[in-house]
Amino acid sequence: MTELRTSETKLEFPYSRTTGPVIGAFLAGLREGKVLGIKGADGRTLVPPPEYDPETGGYLGVELVEVGPLGTVQAWAWVHDPLPKHPLDHPFAFALIRPDGADSAMLHAVDAGDPAAMRTGLRVRPRFKTEPTGLITDLEAWEAAE
Repeated sequence: MTELRTSETKLEFPYSRTTGPVIGAFLAGLREGKVLGIKGADGRTLVPPPEYDPETGGYLGVELVEVGPLGTVQAWAWVHDPLPKHPLDHPFAFALIRPDGADSAMLHAVDAGDPAAMRTGLRVRPRFKTEPTGLITDLEAWEAAE
């Protein structure tokens, strides 16, 4: 019988992408403690802002509008044991949050402390980092506003 020979190889496809004018402006807003959306062709305010309209595929431009700061939990799931890449190092909820003034929801972490404190319809406010870096993590988490 022939001995099987193996070789360990790491296959990668590295690339970089600029954030562009829309996501770049959204991240700049987070750095300033603001949540920004964009108006779709039908007048709805979409958060986070896409570059192209999800209904028509048309370019939406770069004029963003401020939403929130409060929002409402639309749906959620509790994370009992966070992993190293999760946004928080203690139990939290991933939630769809619709900021006031927006017609869509964004997925983010809610630092509720306990699953009993979470519910659909919960009013939340954003908690921003004290030393922002221009990344999505500048919005550290949402927390109960009540």
